[in-house]
Amino acid sequence: MPPKSAGRPQTLVALCAVLALALPLSFAIVAPLRAAECSEDIGNLAKKRQGIIDDLNKLAKASPKGQLDPAVSCPKLRSLATAEENLLAYLQKNKDWCMVPDEAIGNLTKSLGRSKTVASRACAMASAIKKNQEAGGLGAPQKLPAGPL
Repeated sequence: MPPKSAGRPQTLVALCAVLALALPLSFAIVAPLRAAECSEDIGNLAKKRQGIIDDLNKLAKASPKGQLDPAVSCPKLRSLATAEENLLAYLQKNKDWCMVPDEAIGNLTKSLGRSKTVASRACAMASAIKKNQEAGGLGAPQKLPAGPL
């Protein structure tokens, strides 16, 4: 009868062989799951952003001059900047996990800067128009004279 310790090296070799085969297989299974999770998350964030852009495009097309009304577009432009901030934060946080290229992060960073600038200008203009209307300036409806003419 062989001693009990004689079988352990063979068991250890067999276990190592099984692990050597199973480890690459587990990565092959995990990688598509990781990619699917990233694609779903990024897709949802990008869809929200694109929905806001579509709304802004509809507003521009509906206006007589093809330009956005600052008062109407201000909240949508702020929402766009927030959506881009959320997408950018997700991409930066999961850059390695989701294999996000540096170029994508750079492009979105530039887009976010432009969105914030446009939102800031539109909201400032909307505020100025509102103050002007309240003060009875050019944008306010004119009052008809009352009394005898």
